[in-house]
Amino acid sequence: MGRKAVDYPAIGCKRRAKDDCPGTGTGYSASMSTSFPLRISGKAALYLTLATILWAGNAVIGRMVQHLISPMTLNLFRWLIAFCVLLPMARWVLRKDSPLWSQWRRFALLGALSIASYNAMLYLALTTSTAMNVTLVGASTPVWMLLIGRLFFGTPVSARQVVGAVLSIAGVVLVLCRGEWALLVGFHLVAGDLYMLIAAIGWAFYSWMLAHPTPESAPIRADWAAFLIAQVVFGLVGALGCATLEWSLTDARLEPGWPLAAALAFIGVGPAVLSYRAWGAGVALLGPSVAGFFMNLIPLFAALLSTLFLGESPQLFHAAAFVLIAAGIVLSARKAAPIQTE
Repeated sequence: MGRKAVDYPAIGCKRRAKDDCPGTGTGYSASMSTSFPLRISGKAALYLTLATILWAGNAVIGRMVQHLISPMTLNLFRWLIAFCVLLPMARWVLRKDSPLWSQWRRFALLGALSIASYNAMLYLALTTSTAMNVTLVGASTPVWMLLIGRLFFGTPVSARQVVGAVLSIAGVVLVLCRGEWALLVGFHLVAGDLYMLIAAIGWAFYSWMLAHPTPESAPIRADWAAFLIAQVVFGLVGALGCATLEWSLTDARLEPGWPLAAALAFIGVGPAVLSYRAWGAGVALLGPSVAGFFMNLIPLFAALLSTLFLGESPQLFHAAAFVLIAAGIVLSARKAAPIQTE
C-alpha cells in the first residue's frame, strides 16, 4: 500500500493554503510523490535541460580559467559564493532550533554526494585520465540510475529504458569522437576513470535520495533554498578539506582579477544554485531513472558552448548526437513504471 502524501508547511508557517507558505510546491516538498508520470512534461524537461546547460557552462568556464585557479580551490569558492547567495533566503535553517541539526547525518550525506565529492572526483579524475575517458565514464550515469533504483528502491527496469540508455550513451560517444568512430580504438581505462565511476554512482544515489524524502526532513524540503543550504553547510567541510590538501600537496594557484571574478560569479550562482534547484525540481516531477538520461546532454551542450566561446564551427554530428540523446530520453520515459513508497 502506498503511504498517503502529507503536505508539510515551511518552518514558521501554520498549516494553511499552500500559496500562503513560501517555499511550498517548489519540488522539494515532502508531499512529493514517488509515483512518477509516464510522459515527460514540458516543465520537467525545462528544469532538467536548464540544469544540464548550466553544468555544461560550468565545464567550459572551468576550462577557461584553469590557468587562474586550482580546481579544488575553484570548487571551494563556488560553494562559498552559493552559500552567500542562499543565506538571505534561508537563514532560519541554521538556527539552533532548526530541524537540520537533528537530521544532520542525512544532510551530511547529501552534501558529501553532491557538494563535496562529485566535483572533487571529477577534478581528480582529470589528473590521471583524459577528458574523453572521463566524460565517457560519466555517461554511465543513467545506467547507474536504473541499477540503483532497481536494487535499493525496488524500481523495475523496462526493456525500453535499457534501449533508451544505449541510444543516449551512443549520442554522447558520437560527440566525444567528433563523428569519427575510429578515435574510440585507442580508448582504455586508467585510474582516473575509477574516480569518475565513483562520482557517477554517488550522483545516482543523490538523485534517488531527492526522490525519496524522509518524513523528518519534510519541513526543510518545503523550502528549496533551505534544503540546498542545508547540504552546502556540510558539503563545504569536504570542499575545504580538498582545497586544503591541494594547497598542501600540490602547486596550487590563485590569480585574482576581473576575469576570475566574473567566472566565479557565474559558477557560484548558475551551476551551483540555479542548476541544483532545477535538477531537484525536475527529479521530483519525473523521477531519477528518466532524469538521469538528461545528464547525457551535458557533453553535447559543452561542445556547443565551446563552439560559441572558443570559436569552433558546429558540425553535423552535433545534431545527430542530439537526436540520439533525445530519443533515448523519450523512449525511456514512455514506460517509466510508477513507484509506491512503502
